[in-house]
Amino acid sequence: MLLVLSVEHRAHLGCLPRAGGAAVGELGRLALEQLRRGAAPRACESAARKLNISVDIIQHGVEGLVYLLTESSKLMISEADFQDSINVLGFSDELNKSLLQLYLDNRKEIRSILGELAPRLPSYHSLEWRLDVQLASRSLRQQIKPAVTMKLHLNENEDQIAQVLQTDPATLLHLIQQLEQALGEMKMNHCRRIVRNMK
Repeated sequence: MLLVLSVEHRAHLGCLPRAGGAAVGELGRLALEQLRRGAAPRACESAARKLNISVDIIQHGVEGLVYLLTESSKLMISEADFQDSINVLGFSDELNKSLLQLYLDNRKEIRSILGELAPRLPSYHSLEWRLDVQLASRSLRQQIKPAVTMKLHLNENEDQIAQVLQTDPATLLHLIQQLEQALGEMKMNHCRRIVRNMK
């Protein structure tokens, strides 16, 4: 699977040849530090002084590398696919080898950082439900008004929370159909490929 780079990201990575071969290692270090600790403008300014390059080139190079490394690590693209992805940038063989080595050395750490940044969503524990039917009221002697009440128990950060939901049967049937359709689409080859690359 090839990584498709936008025009903006290509422009940011286009700063790398101007920075020079020695600077790529420094930019890679800054990109990894940005992933670990967040943006560090002072570190970029320091690197710009040390390498005698403008701060803008450093910042754009770091942003481009962060995108390249995170997207490649998310998709866990192979060594060959990574090379094919960066070949379209027209860099020298030496620069391509430096980028490949940077990716291979750090992809596991980047994936673990991205895993920590992912939001922790509640997970399903159990469901209780009840069907209520209103047969009459003071104003209407004969009516049938069904309602489904559900109590959804979720696990969230080792705690249990409950959500109470109420709907009519028609809406519930529509929701079930949509979920079944989504599950059916998950069995398609295209979706399986995406899920496999997300792991």
